[in-house]
Amino acid sequence: MRDVTAQNPLHSLHGSITAIATPFRDGRVDEAATAQLVERQITRGTAAIVVCGSTGEASALSLAEHARTVRVVASVTASRVPVIAGCTAQATETASQLAVASARAGADALLLAPPPYVKPTQSGVIAHTSAVARAADLPVILYDVPSRTGVAIADTTVADLHARGCIFALKDATGDLARVPRLRAMCGPDFLQFTGEDAVAAGYRAMGGHGCISVTANIAPALCAAMHRAWELSDHARLGELRDLLAPLHTALFSESNPIPLKAALAQLQITTDIVRLPLTPATEPTRRMLAEALAAIMPAEERQARPRVAPALRLASA
Repeated sequence: MRDVTAQNPLHSLHGSITAIATPFRDGRVDEAATAQLVERQITRGTAAIVVCGSTGEASALSLAEHARTVRVVASVTASRVPVIAGCTAQATETASQLAVASARAGADALLLAPPPYVKPTQSGVIAHTSAVARAADLPVILYDVPSRTGVAIADTTVADLHARGCIFALKDATGDLARVPRLRAMCGPDFLQFTGEDAVAAGYRAMGGHGCISVTANIAPALCAAMHRAWELSDHARLGELRDLLAPLHTALFSESNPIPLKAALAQLQITTDIVRLPLTPATEPTRRMLAEALAAIMPAEERQARPRVAPALRLASA
């Protein structure tokens, strides 16, 4: 296994990264809608694409669908932005198979959480992550999401995996903003830290984080990217404006289990269908109404932000 902390082309990754939904139609992955969704992300400033994560209903995809979806996304991005493939599974062997297939399909990196339901010990998390990283030989973003996996990853485990060269970054869905400087002290400033919680993205940057792996950016990629640029430009007034503008959309998108509301919102925007696979069920009417209100409030600003900036024409001096 290579040392993923050395000469890693993703070492400067920052800003708004979108964990994309997986569109479905007629019982299959809708590849045309997937391509449309990805292209919209790239043209509106998204820094990287996460495919087949929890937002992408990876647990409901077959191994063949998973690999094919990664390949479609990699083909559409055409190296314009990195493609990060989820490879979380209950068994280490299955996660390794997903990782290898993702590498062959064109992924640039992997997103890996501890096996859900299994609840491994910290030594088990280390062994599982190390095995998957060795199998695919791709850079790995460790994903700490105890609400889904049932096990929290200790800071010492993160530092151990980084020291072994198994991971180059963390997606942190714990909401613990104080963790950012703790891990920075343990792992160094080159270890990348991304929040998985849209609602705390601005605060996460202020605490030293590098960006957000976002659900909301499926809907408002230009505004999410602009918020991170505002932080990087020290434009704190604009940062606060965008943080507050996006807040109601965050709330609406997490009013039911992700990605149920997200799929409903994408359907309202006529980007994809609202189809989710069981055991997820379609959004309720109250959620759809909340989404409609949030979209009506935010989409005009999203379209303005996404509009290409045209330089003013030069005026010729009069003779």
